[in-house]
Amino acid sequence: MAGRIEDYALIGDLQTAALVGRDGSIDWLCLPRFDSAACFAALLGDADNGHWRLAPLNGTRCTERSYRGDTLVLDTYWETPTGRVRVTDFMPQRDRAPDVVRIVEGLGGEVAMRGELALRFDYGAVVPWMRRTDHHRVAIAGPDSVWLRSEPPVPTTGRDMRTYCDFTVAAGEKVAFVLTWHPSHEKRPRRVEPYQALEQSLRDWQEWSARLDYDGPWRPAVLRSLITLKALTYAPSGGIAAAATTSLPEEIGGVRNWDYRFCWLRDAALTLNALIACGYLDEARSWRDWLLRAVAGDPADLQIMYGIAGERRLPEYEVPWLKGYEGSAPVRVGNAAAGQLQLDVYGEVLDSLFLARERGLNDEAHAWNLQRSLMDFLETKWREPDEGLWEVRGPRRHFVHSKVMAWVAADRAVRTLEANPKLRGDLARWRSMRARVHAEVCEKGYDAERNTFTQYYGSRELDAATLLIPQVGFLPPSDRRVLGTVEAVRRELDLGGFVRRYTPDSGSVDGLPGGEGAFLACSFWLAEALHTTGREGEAAELFEKLLTLRNDVGLLSEEWDPVAGRQLGNFPQAFSHIGLVNTALTLAGMQNGRQ
Repeated sequence: MAGRIEDYALIGDLQTAALVGRDGSIDWLCLPRFDSAACFAALLGDADNGHWRLAPLNGTRCTERSYRGDTLVLDTYWETPTGRVRVTDFMPQRDRAPDVVRIVEGLGGEVAMRGELALRFDYGAVVPWMRRTDHHRVAIAGPDSVWLRSEPPVPTTGRDMRTYCDFTVAAGEKVAFVLTWHPSHEKRPRRVEPYQALEQSLRDWQEWSARLDYDGPWRPAVLRSLITLKALTYAPSGGIAAAATTSLPEEIGGVRNWDYRFCWLRDAALTLNALIACGYLDEARSWRDWLLRAVAGDPADLQIMYGIAGERRLPEYEVPWLKGYEGSAPVRVGNAAAGQLQLDVYGEVLDSLFLARERGLNDEAHAWNLQRSLMDFLETKWREPDEGLWEVRGPRRHFVHSKVMAWVAADRAVRTLEANPKLRGDLARWRSMRARVHAEVCEKGYDAERNTFTQYYGSRELDAATLLIPQVGFLPPSDRRVLGTVEAVRRELDLGGFVRRYTPDSGSVDGLPGGEGAFLACSFWLAEALHTTGREGEAAELFEKLLTLRNDVGLLSEEWDPVAGRQLGNFPQAFSHIGLVNTALTLAGMQNGRQ
């Protein structure tokens, strides 16, 4: 059985990632990319769906674990009656073939170890054929092959469609395992020297972390979140996956299980702000360039999300042979929300490119023509209902956040022309649109009786996304409507001291049964809103409380269940870590960049 979501740590090579449990088992790994089929899928099923456990023979859970300094190299320690041992897990940044390296080192006494490998391609459905060759165990099925070796060689046995190895390490002894994937029709992959790879991986991450240009409060938490965002980056394209997983539930036993191994446009502005503010201009530029490539084409075809390399087709289907995390079915691959109309993404894209220009990233020659085309399209569409920020699968509505972001699009276009009068564009028309959107939102999206903005026109429901109204500059933080909205969200969307996105219980908005936990990004937004509206002490208190929700290695999922005291949703979640970084910057008094 898979562990609790927060029992996992992340390792990765900037093209894919694995989740390592406190019991020493890798229960999730997709090869060769984040969005490829998993070869270890025990996370969403059971051990027969694929895993790789490496732990003391008589140990169930580690004594302690941590990342080695400011890196993504994971050290896991076990204390046993006979001795102490450390397992170091990492994935070297690669040229082509992905590798998982696991190094067992005796630290005291003697420890009997056991390795158990169950490779299952295609999300746990395909059992490969295993053979021995040149000190390797080779698993092949269809297009996939995986090569496993150890240094020094450790005898292995096969039974029950799994590969086992038993060995003992004494103090000062080491055994390294290297697992490498490559296409089955190609020759044997290049051998990786595990100890050299460890030193290189440590250097790579330490050099990257040293570039952090932030020395304010909560620096270790900020850096760990940035390392996590970097780990979710698909290096060949610069795109950042929303999470490393699919179908981890928003409610245990529920059906709100989605595939998050893709890139969402709305993450762009928040990610750019975090990266630029912290000195990571190369990553910000790569993300900006990914954005420009992804959205190029007919503005009417703009999607809310794309594949990690910019792919447009993300068909959604269910994987019936996986029972789901703790029975939370169905397990889904792909995401049908890619075909939704979500008007806010036009604002997110224009805001992102405006921020990139403001922060000094060299502007691409075609970027402004693209933005003009997006504005031309949005002018004809902003009055329509849509599925909104939260990708509801119920009826389209006139979501307030979507309209606010349409205002953001017009505002950023106007400000770009005002600062760069030589650029082409209809300044008067865009100013007029900006004014019309603003007036309509204030008239139809505001509940004067309760002094709060609502989720959609004519609704009494609230939406945590309205906390972003002062952040994007739609209204100043001192406006009474902003103050009322902050209080209303805090009061009516509270869940154990944190914030829900909205109230899904009725099913009237999102068209789905069941509920969900507190949404961590929204809770960070509340901390920012409290700070910007002059309640700095309460903001810091909430932020510190949110930091305690991170697991022992500093990772956050999408949501939090305050009753069960556990993380929910896909993991680790980029949106949560972006929220952490940007809130820390705001509370430290650094420029938000979006107003």
